[in-house]
Amino acid sequence: MAASPQNPAASAPRRKVSRHRGEGQWAAGHFTPLNGNEQFKKDDDGLNVRTRIETIYSKRGFDSIDPNDLRGRMRWWGLYTQRRPGIDGGKTAVLEPEELDDRYFMLRVRIDGGALTTQQLRVIGEVSQEFARGTADITDRQNVQYHWIRIEDVPEIWQRLEAVGLSTVTACGDTPRVMIASPVAGIAEDEIIDATPALEEMKRRVLNNPAYSNLPRKFKTAISGSPLLDVVHEINDVAFVGVRHPEHGPGFDVWVGGGLSTNPKLGVRLGAWVPIEDVPDVYEGVISIFRDYGYRRLRNRARLKFLVADWGAEKFRQVLEDEYLGGRKLVDGPAPEQPVQQWRDHIGVHRQQDGRFYVGFAPRVGRVDGATLTKIADLAEAHGSGRVRTTVEQKMIVLDVEQDRVESLVEGLEALDLTARPSTFRRGTMACTGIEFCKLAIVETKQRGSTLIDELERRLPDFDEPLTINLNGCPNACARIQVADIGLKGQLVLDDEGRQVEGYQVHLGGALGLEAGFGRKVRSLKVTADELPDYIERVLTRFRAERTEGERFAAWTARASEEALS
Repeated sequence: MAASPQNPAASAPRRKVSRHRGEGQWAAGHFTPLNGNEQFKKDDDGLNVRTRIETIYSKRGFDSIDPNDLRGRMRWWGLYTQRRPGIDGGKTAVLEPEELDDRYFMLRVRIDGGALTTQQLRVIGEVSQEFARGTADITDRQNVQYHWIRIEDVPEIWQRLEAVGLSTVTACGDTPRVMIASPVAGIAEDEIIDATPALEEMKRRVLNNPAYSNLPRKFKTAISGSPLLDVVHEINDVAFVGVRHPEHGPGFDVWVGGGLSTNPKLGVRLGAWVPIEDVPDVYEGVISIFRDYGYRRLRNRARLKFLVADWGAEKFRQVLEDEYLGGRKLVDGPAPEQPVQQWRDHIGVHRQQDGRFYVGFAPRVGRVDGATLTKIADLAEAHGSGRVRTTVEQKMIVLDVEQDRVESLVEGLEALDLTARPSTFRRGTMACTGIEFCKLAIVETKQRGSTLIDELERRLPDFDEPLTINLNGCPNACARIQVADIGLKGQLVLDDEGRQVEGYQVHLGGALGLEAGFGRKVRSLKVTADELPDYIERVLTRFRAERTEGERFAAWTARASEEALS
């Protein structure tokens, strides 16, 4: 199972080569690279670029970087070039990569399960202030992203992060990226099962492992034993969801093939119940299927979701059992129950299993800075045990707070504009990186999201229904626009005077967990950035006027007229 991709012929199951058009599947004997990405991965494993960064590029500077390292292998260590300042969204798809590239990098720190100590958080904050101009965004996959990183500083940054047990390895690239997990694993009172032991073993097996460092494309993982379904499991390549089997007790339901971007698909259940001790084997099997059978011919079909769509869950499970689990049959199991509440972000004050409390709080659209992170570390140390968490909703949590310290912590967070009692709009709005730094973006997102929160709080101060508003700078859906109540896909639109300006295509009524599905696109509905507050206020006002008792926004949008949604 763990054979190296450097010699795929020795690792992949031997099968008769199909006469039908090759998809670049190793398991079908298609080992010849069919595009530039597959070629540079065959030429040299992305993990090996670290040595060149440390010994050559950091010493000779940006201009010494090989192009296949710069726009390819450096992602295996969490590094992307960021967007050159001053390039407007209309040029995103027109300019060549070297014209879009700045001489600075985004660097992604992977935080599996969102688990951090205050010592680690403080180091993240210090690195931000010293090397990243204060930037440190919390992502919707529990990571932290820096910007303005110089190649000369990367070895020192790695040394500082790794000294406290953090890493940037395979935070990007065609690899097993950060493994998201419940931020309150082993903590929450209502937990079905603590997934932490499985998560740690999964990391041990695949991280920095050449057997899994050349996948067809990125591979996203989620695992949670929370009944809140708090890791957006439906849109990951593989997900393990806590369930109780009527005969075998707590374990995990297995999902595969989820993903968004320009061709969104919800994951499907394999119908298999897996005990926690078997989760790493099943995980390794699924990732190996992707490595060996995944489509490598076209990049836009090189995600697991396309293989799952073609095979179906039954065949996928059969191949997993027969070829990757040594013939071991998985136990049939139940689907997870629907959560009893819509919010799954752990915001607010909650009792832990041990009688202490955890406190979840909301930055603005994930945007914080290094100085703020060090202050959060100070607060967490003063009020808790030194443990903090990031969430998949761009939020944070302080763990292990004694009851008599809760209010003091909440007040300390409020002083940093980090509220544990947020409005619906503060709580439910997230945004991707946007045109400020991202080379794929067309419009600005972070500041616009923050301004939108303020404006909606002013206009609709008593609106308290659960609602998600997700802003994305391009069609790639990093901010999960298709599964938001109000999803906003950035594009250039025409204003009333016929001028091309920043704006958004609107998706309405998407959801995960509760009747998961993709949002509705109203015909020709596009909103300029300046019109956003007016539009959302208008739609929410109609929702409140027309909804039936207890009806959720997503359900209302499914039946509302196009006029009501315009």
